[in-house]
Amino acid sequence: MQELSELYMKGRCFTSTDFTIMQKIYRYFFLILILLGSFVASQAQRIKPGIWQGVLQRPDGQQIIFNFESATLKGRPVLYVINAGERLLVDDVRQKGDSLWIRMPFFASGFALKVEKNGNLKGLYIKSYGARKEEIPFYATHGVAERYPLNKPAVADISGRWAVGFNAGNGKVQQAIGEFAQEPGGRITGTFLTPSGDYRYLEGSVSGDSLHLSGFDGGHAFVFTALLNDKDSIGQAAVYSGLKATQSWTARRNDTVQLPDENTYTKLREGESRLNFRFRATSGEWVSINDARYKNKVVIVQLLGSWCPNCMDETAYLSDYYTRNKARGVEIIGLAYERTGDFEASRKALVPFQKRYNVKYPFLVTGVAVSDERRTEKTLPQLESIKAFPTSIVIDKKGTIRKIHSGFNGPGTGKHYEEFKKEFEGFIGELLKEPS
Repeated sequence: MQELSELYMKGRCFTSTDFTIMQKIYRYFFLILILLGSFVASQAQRIKPGIWQGVLQRPDGQQIIFNFESATLKGRPVLYVINAGERLLVDDVRQKGDSLWIRMPFFASGFALKVEKNGNLKGLYIKSYGARKEEIPFYATHGVAERYPLNKPAVADISGRWAVGFNAGNGKVQQAIGEFAQEPGGRITGTFLTPSGDYRYLEGSVSGDSLHLSGFDGGHAFVFTALLNDKDSIGQAAVYSGLKATQSWTARRNDTVQLPDENTYTKLREGESRLNFRFRATSGEWVSINDARYKNKVVIVQLLGSWCPNCMDETAYLSDYYTRNKARGVEIIGLAYERTGDFEASRKALVPFQKRYNVKYPFLVTGVAVSDERRTEKTLPQLESIKAFPTSIVIDKKGTIRKIHSGFNGPGTGKHYEEFKKEFEGFIGELLKEPS
């Protein structure tokens, strides 16, 4: 730096030689800055490997708690979100200094966090609902495997099947089934089944007479709380979802309870028997149900949305099924109803689904938002209404609709998932035997 100082002090004009000297000095200066920045970054505390307890802190004091594990996969940092039997891989984890960004694989959500001096994490969970964003304070503690406290012996074992009613407002009650498995120490897993799908993997505890059962996958973020009246009755129950939503529920043990018929959700209009549509795929091509590719094939039309966790489970299953059965004459088309009618925004949300589950069948962007009250008339006017996502429509080799199924019982439902697969694959198998 001495030569540069002398030039300033002399106050003379710079020559080409002077500029050469300056260039060298600046190069050295910036190299030092880069090395210094790299050193500082290397000294920043990295996210600790192992188990964590994550807490979404609602403003009403309720805490949606879940566990995750941090690890390294192929030399890169990853997380595994843990819900009962599920380990959801999160592989978009970026850190710069003490700032940490985690993007969930689906559902337009993620975390903006700071790595604190003690190694724990603090920041925000951010979820996009189209034009609206929701932010929930979040913190995570390393080395805590407990989800909810297990500090008192459970007053009852609630393992089994329960008739559940969720308060939908205006005096309406949504019927559901709760199925729980409780361990001797009070840990509990299970789910709720509804006509439009299940609540996926839930995990929590029964401590004394208090029940806490939570789930988080980036789309769902909720905790079910209740007091156990006795082994056959649950009261003072509520479910807290996201930042503000709250709903009451009741439950009584009932081993024989059944759900209403899900096929009442979506029906064909009178006199209709075939679908007729043409939409643009995420790949950019236009696809019609009338294309030669689908002639003399059994076709499954999947109505889905990237915002829908049950659609994630169904996509995982259908992608695998398609790979195993395409050669037999099966085709699948996904029709997507996103939070926006914009093609590029919808495409951006859908592609992660396709990549994660290696989907080889087309996802078509309907261009009609899921919130549009006229979504059915604008896209599939042959149907009376589209009320539930996901919904699958099975079409035989002659192009006739043979079955409409709303909802999806995913792997979190255990035996119900296995029963669905057996029934579904058996039905498709019979259709494949029919003549073209």
